[in-house]
Amino acid sequence: MSAPVEKTNRVAQIDAFGLEHLRVVERPLLPLRHHEIRIRVHAASLNYRDLQIALGRVASRVGHIHLPLVPLSDCAGEVIEVGRAVDRFQLGDRVSSAQMPDWTAGPFKPEKAQSALGGAVDGVLARYFSGHQRGFVRIPDALSFEEAATLPTAALTAWNALFEFGDLKPGETVLVQGSGGVSIFALQFALAAGARVFAITGTQAKVDRLERLGAEHVIPYEKEPEWSRVVLEVTGGAGVDHVVETGGAGTIDESIKAAAIGGSISLVGLLTGAGGRVDMLPILAKTLCIQGVVAGSVEMLERMIGMIDHLGIRPVIDEAFEMQDIAAALEYLKSGRHLGKVIIKV
Repeated sequence: MSAPVEKTNRVAQIDAFGLEHLRVVERPLLPLRHHEIRIRVHAASLNYRDLQIALGRVASRVGHIHLPLVPLSDCAGEVIEVGRAVDRFQLGDRVSSAQMPDWTAGPFKPEKAQSALGGAVDGVLARYFSGHQRGFVRIPDALSFEEAATLPTAALTAWNALFEFGDLKPGETVLVQGSGGVSIFALQFALAAGARVFAITGTQAKVDRLERLGAEHVIPYEKEPEWSRVVLEVTGGAGVDHVVETGGAGTIDESIKAAAIGGSISLVGLLTGAGGRVDMLPILAKTLCIQGVVAGSVEMLERMIGMIDHLGIRPVIDEAFEMQDIAAALEYLKSGRHLGKVIIKV
């Protein structure tokens, strides 16, 4: 069943809220339970949620976050040890973690969030990570560990928004906001499904990069704060069928205006805040469907990875950091300069 030589595990740890309180420490390496596997982590990836948790700006869905905490929820690595009752994996398998390993299938339920890695419980930014076998999925041979580490939250959120909830069809239109991981995956997935993609972004440099990735029309929102008018103009007044809403309070009104009659808005992020009021009349008049989307189940993750493998989609990685530079990596994420995913090499 093979076990690592080391008796300790090198992990990143949040001792107190604030990026200055992140450090790398040694913890005891605990024995596996019967249904658990242990992986040698090769890479992990950052999500905006990780920044908010490290800064103490968000509580987990099960109450206050308990410190010290190992951060991050997304990783990829190689199976190096299996419990005696494990039947899904064997030594040497290449796998990724699920963000909420207890959410194996079916609709989201609040109790599933009690297993949320890097928030409700310790996360994955460590040399070794272990958990119940049901919380892992195999990754495509064509993807590197760094690429596969970007999939469990950002990619799955985009997949859930567009296909599990949105039921995206070829020829439909999609609007993505910004250039973070969810938005870039949504752009890639929508194009692969035969949809037309529009985007909003803050800088001219990102306008050019998003167009090179395949966006049909990119709107710089600093020049066009009422960007819904441009969306309506370029769609001949129809609006877009799907909006992947990452902004929250500061963008939802424009998203409603930009949406087509019968369209859907997937609320996946709150980068501009959660407060504010929403005008209900256009939602009713347009018969819009608005739904919050929180990552997805292990079953959804497996479906998505199958599609990625079949179509040869490659995640967009912006920058890579080492584990001891986790604070600098989160600062970089906070700056908003990235396009795609920021990763940590372990």
